[in-house]
Amino acid sequence: MAASSMKDIKLRIKSVESTMQITKAMELVASSKLRRAKERSESTRPYFTTLRQTLADIALTNTDFSSPFVREEKGERACYVVIAGDRGLAGGYNNNLFKAVWEHMGQGQVCALPVGKKAVEYCARRAVESLSGDYASVEAITLRDCFSMARLLCDRFRQGEFDALYVGYTRFVSMLSQQPEVVRVLPIHHDRSERREKAQSLIEYEPSAAAVYNAIVPEYVGGLLWGAVAESLASELGARRTAMDAASKNAGEMIEDLSLKYNRARQGAITQEITEIVAGAEA
Repeated sequence: MAASSMKDIKLRIKSVESTMQITKAMELVASSKLRRAKERSESTRPYFTTLRQTLADIALTNTDFSSPFVREEKGERACYVVIAGDRGLAGGYNNNLFKAVWEHMGQGQVCALPVGKKAVEYCARRAVESLSGDYASVEAITLRDCFSMARLLCDRFRQGEFDALYVGYTRFVSMLSQQPEVVRVLPIHHDRSERREKAQSLIEYEPSAAAVYNAIVPEYVGGLLWGAVAESLASELGARRTAMDAASKNAGEMIEDLSLKYNRARQGAITQEITEIVAGAEA
């Protein structure tokens, strides 16, 4: 019976060691990809920050300015761009995002543009109307894809198919912290208290300030989506690296515990054998 127990423990140790090798490899892959993802995330921020400032300058320095992208939100129907991961094994990364998005959706009429395999599956499971299923791989998303999404969303917004556009993504805070967020993209709100004392802007826009503004908005939305995708990808890799590191540590602790049990079983088997030999000799 002791030999059988020792064999089971030994097989269990080998199984845990094999799993530990996989988690270690996944941790190393996530770490190598994370550095590049962080650099891409940081490099995208100045782009849409500058576009945002340009939009504000146009809106706040032109008294006769009007645009469909700054109309008041009716609150009848909203669209959500949900950016999640392609795979699991990333701790609570996907579930935390979906929980935040679902709470924000509430009971109103909604549609969604899922980005990433897990987001597509989530929208299908929740029976949320999907505008497109062409972006099922977040790692394959390019800047061109983001601008395509932006044009689609801006066209649908101008046509009145929805009254507000939100982006649900995960903001990369640090290697150990990722924060799910839902931010409003459209309509764009400009604080009128910031309107400059000068009635007219010193910059003249051709053919008009509104036309330039309407042309910039899709570029701004595309840049914002690209930044959100970069932040989400970095967050996913950070969460996966943390989860795999914790899994590797747990595997190491399991191996130590199983090794201790194996040594105890082996020692018990040797002691029992010696006892039987001594008893046989005395007999």
